[in-house]
Amino acid sequence: MSGRRFTQLITAVLYNCHFAGFFNGKIWKGKTKGVCVPGLNCYSCPGAAAACPLGSLQGALSKSAYKIPLYMLGTLLLFGILFGRVICGFLCPFGLIQELLHRIPFPKIGKSRATRAFSYLKYVILLVFVILIPVIKLVPGFCKYICPAGTLEAGIPLILLDRGLRSRIGWLFSWKVFVLALCILLCLLFYRGFCRFLCPLGAIYSLFNPVAFFGIRVDREKCTGCNACIRICPMDTGKAGDHECIHCGACRSVCPEGAIAYRGLPGTSGSHRVKAAGDRSDG
Repeated sequence: MSGRRFTQLITAVLYNCHFAGFFNGKIWKGKTKGVCVPGLNCYSCPGAAAACPLGSLQGALSKSAYKIPLYMLGTLLLFGILFGRVICGFLCPFGLIQELLHRIPFPKIGKSRATRAFSYLKYVILLVFVILIPVIKLVPGFCKYICPAGTLEAGIPLILLDRGLRSRIGWLFSWKVFVLALCILLCLLFYRGFCRFLCPLGAIYSLFNPVAFFGIRVDREKCTGCNACIRICPMDTGKAGDHECIHCGACRSVCPEGAIAYRGLPGTSGSHRVKAAGDRSDG
């Protein structure tokens, strides 16, 4: 197991360490729920010990549409400046789920100009469902109508654990299950399909990629422009470390000049052989 995979697994466990919830179907509402984890992890998951930053942002906007949610903006700013999309690659449980889904034998579609164009759809979703709908309609648009993580981590488990909820299933839950099914199909076909095309949290963190303390950096004096890093990258990157980069380290494994390293981490320069993010044996 690679270090990145181990980090993803530990992160998923820590985010959802209220284990009793998986048996009694009760949502933890303790003091830790006032704190956000960096990655996409539903507040209503029976095991969730903290809040989701995306859900908290929508909640703050919908409850006080004419006030700036300073706490949530500060939280996202802190996460973004520290990690950028390192969070997507290492600290997001739903990112791990997507990678495991993609390992299932199924026809695969590689990246192309079309997938790179579709990668900008997540910014539209961020604007419409995370900002405009909460402000105008006063409802958390993304959580209510789209979020597949919420359906998988919270909706389905709670329905299975609570008989009372089953009698109240309506069109919205059916719609969310349909969206989840589409996202699963997307992830079977495309590496991290939801992350690349639809995730508004990834869209937020991508804005910080150029300035984040941790992440991939390229020594331009060593770089010869061979593009080996772009060819191996399973994401829709135009160059190592750009806004689509999730800093998985796959590019470091193939750089012939040792020009790629992790900024913020000493001793990571050079062409260090690590398993690629798209490696068939490790997701």
